[in-house]
Amino acid sequence: MLLREFYSYFLNELKPFYEQDERSAITAMIFESLAGTTTSTLITFPNRALTAEVQEKLKDAIDQLKLHKPVQYIIGHAWFYNLVFKVSPAVLVPRPETEELVKAVIDLLKNKPPAHILDIGTGSGCIPVTIKKHLPQTNVNALDISEEALMIAKANATTHETDITWFTLDFLDENNWKGLPVYDVIISNPPYIPENEIATLDQNVTAHEPHLALFVPDNQRLIFYEKIAMFGKEHLAEDGTIFLETHEAYAREVADHFAKQGYACNIKKDFYEKERMVIVTRCP
Repeated sequence: MLLREFYSYFLNELKPFYEQDERSAITAMIFESLAGTTTSTLITFPNRALTAEVQEKLKDAIDQLKLHKPVQYIIGHAWFYNLVFKVSPAVLVPRPETEELVKAVIDLLKNKPPAHILDIGTGSGCIPVTIKKHLPQTNVNALDISEEALMIAKANATTHETDITWFTLDFLDENNWKGLPVYDVIISNPPYIPENEIATLDQNVTAHEPHLALFVPDNQRLIFYEKIAMFGKEHLAEDGTIFLETHEAYAREVADHFAKQGYACNIKKDFYEKERMVIVTRCP
């Protein structure tokens, strides 16, 4: 089958499952990754023949997309802060909102002495790797409960030639904090979606992304923030800063909790004008 024919076939097969803009973007990503063809290739060489092997890969991708599998898992990577990160169903697909959180850290530290940084719940490692890439003199630690996630994170650190110290541990267990040092900056995009919201989310999230990294019990929706506030009492330097991504509905509740624990708090909106970031400072 010719390139233009299969491209049209691919778009048509996805029509019942995705809106036009998303369908076009997904198709372009799949063809570039699996067929080695870009939009300019389609325009310049529309009659290029696709090999049987490539056609089989594309057909398999169609089947997975019809099951709402994120395109990033199909092609095996995602872009974050202009860097390419390996991803798998063991880790969340990096989100643009998290880029804003990382930018806030980089902006704070870029003209300061090297800082000691901890990322809690690192997943793919996109947060610590990006920070280390832009602030190479920083000392960056990262932790996650999932060994499989840390394998992905370590691979990404190797790809981007960044030296990071990794910890495999359950952060919610306070006994695991004893071996961790004091940090100038703590950053986290922890699980924060209450389980009662599962039915409201897209299938590509609920059916394929790791629930361990997404959901918290309905009666403990702030559990990670509560633990981070406690952790900061002993492991955040004076005048140190904590950068948190939050559920848009609970940012003020998160900020209120930190304020009651003696932190100075600032809520920031993301580019969608949603309250998704809480930045807190330990008061001397």
